[in-house]
Amino acid sequence: MKIKSLLTPVGPIGPAAVAEILLVPLLGVALCLWVNPNDPFFTRGPFPWVALGPVVVALRYGAVAGIGSALVVLAGWFGLARAELVDPRIPQDEFLGNLVLIMICGEFSSLWGNRVRRAEVLQHYVAGRLDHLTHQHYLLRLSHDRLEQDLISRPVSMRDALLNLRRATSLPPVRAGALPAGDELLRLLSQYCQIETAALVCIQEGQLAPEPDHILGHSVELDRTDPLILYALEREALSHVALEEVEQRGRTRYLVAVPLKDAAQRLHGMLVIERMPFFALHEESLQMLNLLVGYYADSLNLTRIAEPVLQAVPSCPPAFAGELMRLWHIRQDSGVRSALVALEFRRLSGFEDLPQQIARLQRGLDAVWACEGEQDRLLITLMPLAGESATEGYLSRIEAWLQQSRGVTLAEAGVASRVLLLEEDAPETLLRHLLGQCHVPV
Repeated sequence: MKIKSLLTPVGPIGPAAVAEILLVPLLGVALCLWVNPNDPFFTRGPFPWVALGPVVVALRYGAVAGIGSALVVLAGWFGLARAELVDPRIPQDEFLGNLVLIMICGEFSSLWGNRVRRAEVLQHYVAGRLDHLTHQHYLLRLSHDRLEQDLISRPVSMRDALLNLRRATSLPPVRAGALPAGDELLRLLSQYCQIETAALVCIQEGQLAPEPDHILGHSVELDRTDPLILYALEREALSHVALEEVEQRGRTRYLVAVPLKDAAQRLHGMLVIERMPFFALHEESLQMLNLLVGYYADSLNLTRIAEPVLQAVPSCPPAFAGELMRLWHIRQDSGVRSALVALEFRRLSGFEDLPQQIARLQRGLDAVWACEGEQDRLLITLMPLAGESATEGYLSRIEAWLQQSRGVTLAEAGVASRVLLLEEDAPETLLRHLLGQCHVPV
């Protein structure tokens, strides 16, 4: 037996426990004295019944409490011996045997009491973990349901939205107005960003027009002195109701205000959102909202924003230059990268039509520019909203197609690839650097 477990109490020793330790053995001595007054400690009997009191205490509170009860019984012996009710000579063997019995019972009580406490602590921990997992599972289920609703309410991808917006802005306007294809923009924003009530307002002579040019949902009452609108005009950037600066300026009736600012830093108008679901007002939704609005604003002044690229690279097609500046604007405002992939074709016999065939493999949103170099032909693909993994997938798709159709790899067909990402360098600098590496005159 370990001394540590032997002296470990089963439970807390409070006033009630002290009373039991003292009274239970005294009650046992009194009961034995009443039952057998001639030999209350049953020294001449078959069993020492007076020891049951300390045994019960030891089983309940441990060995220390049992020894304390045994001392109470011993004190009762001395008291009865002074009253000449028992023999003053103490039966040492009997008392020693009872003390050993009490200590064994106390050790048994301490051992199993500790096990019970450990089991209770473990059960409490497991119950707490179960409650935590149940709570997390409930939150996960809510998140899953919310994500499912978002996917149902946003059936298009971001590339599809940009492609539809590009098509809408390239068509003649349905009605006269300073913001053509505004209805198509609002429709796409309602699908992807879940806005419910919004308005597109023109800027005329540096001021917002008194009435909206396009409206989504019910009629929007435009307050040009609203704190959110004034703050968005000052910053010339997306602003929303959760910004601390907007809260300090006073209460606003709108949720989000997005100036229609193109890559040439010209303001064409403002998107004012009055109603949208609470769960849709998060960073990702605001980023995509800013991306779509910026892409639309660039389409209103595409010729002007393409001038830096056309001046640096006069041979570049205007449509390609405009799309490149659009994506550069998205990179600056929303942080979403795009990529330029250049494929150099050596003039090998049997592969003369390869650039035209690969150009047909482009995705709907990609822009392609085919040009002639001093020695090789060059096919430049502008991949919107694409990073390194997307460009690797694009090259792997071309490689697989070439293996299936011609039975050769890109290297065997005389095709070399270069990838540049739209990040810090200006588009005109990046394009000149790419053409210089490929020995193509600008």
